[in-house]
Amino acid sequence: QVSLVESGGGSVQAGGALTLSCTASRAIFSLNAMDWYRQGPGKQRELVARITSSGTTDYGDPLKGRLTISKDNANHAVYLRMSDLQPEDTGVYYCNAKGFLNPYGTPFSSWGQGIQVTVSS
Repeated sequence: QVSLVESGGGSVQAGGALTLSCTASRAIFSLNAMDWYRQGPGKQRELVARITSSGTTDYGDPLKGRLTISKDNANHAVYLRMSDLQPEDTGVYYCNAKGFLNPYGTPFSSWGQGIQVTVSS
């Protein structure tokens, strides 16, 4: 399997910025996409950003226009730059990776443990 570890969360004031990192434990044979999700207090987990193996990006509505997702293939990492953060952006942010583990087509979907982002007004 593939383990994911997030880092870079913390507390910021409204209008501030954070960059989250998600690093995979090993190279992935075939990656479909790496996603960032957010789960606010009392809310369902929602997709906020996606980057595919080819580098195509897509953003969910909650933070659209305030996010930049990027990846570093050499270090098996994906990053999420968040700017102009607002109190409603507070929540736990999760990294997810989907793909195949080997040439035999064994699929996987791995989640990180989640990292807290708190935005104060």
